Amino acid sequence: MKLGVNIDHVAVLREAREVNDPDIISAMYEAISAGADQITIHLREDRRHINETDVKNIINFSKIPVNLECSINEEIIKLVCALKPARATIVPEKREELTTEGGLNLSSKGLEHAINELHKNGIEVSLFIDPSLEDIRRSATLKASFVELHTGAYANTYLMLNSNLKHTKYSIDSLNLSKDELKNLLNFELEKIKSSAKLGVNLGLKVAAGHGLNYQNVGEIASIDEIFELNIGQSIIARSVFVGLKNAVLEMKELTK
Repeated sequence: MKLGVNIDHVAVLREAREVNDPDIISAMYEAISAGADQITIHLREDRRHINETDVKNIINFSKIPVNLECSINEEIIKLVCALKPARATIVPEKREELTTEGGLNLSSKGLEHAINELHKNGIEVSLFIDPSLEDIRRSATLKASFVELHTGAYANTYLMLNSNLKHTKYSIDSLNLSKDELKNLLNFELEKIKSSAKLGVNLGLKVAAGHGLNYQNVGEIASIDEIFELNIGQSIIARSVFVGLKNAVLEMKELTK
């Protein structure tokens, strides 16, 4: 199991005070020294955290592959083609969202063109999709090399079942269910991920997963044989506040073995 460490939230903290502290490159080196297999970053259209200079420096200085998440915005795709990361993961993006809320609409206008442009520039293409058999088949038709399964529904259900989330202001209204209902839903979401991963591999896709994964819920996803890589960010950066980034990555690496 490979681990991609998303360091966007280091840039979020930097932008809170608009100073170069914490330094994103130092964070990258810490993650690499702890055994990260990939550095993942998201260049958003509104540049709310990672910016072009960050991307250039990370690609130039990283000795491990860089996975650049991006929308299909024409300006962004041109930038990605010029910057040439090892992989581009195309994600849905809304200006008003706090984080990516779901998988791609694979019928989006411009998606096929974006994939072709990235391929022409020698960039591996991954599509961030919901764990759906239909979306797996469509991804193969679109000639993606990778898919990354959105694990947010699984992660949210796990939190509502196994933490005190429902007693906080962050409680998820749609998941305000009984324990038995949450257990059944959690199994349902896990089975969707497993069946999607299996079909993806059978169709020749490399299957990754990510979103909402943390130190408590990652084990079930890491144990799925068909998934070769997890991309995890927020929980690692949050953990690093208490133990340091290197230790936070080491702990996650151990859990994903």
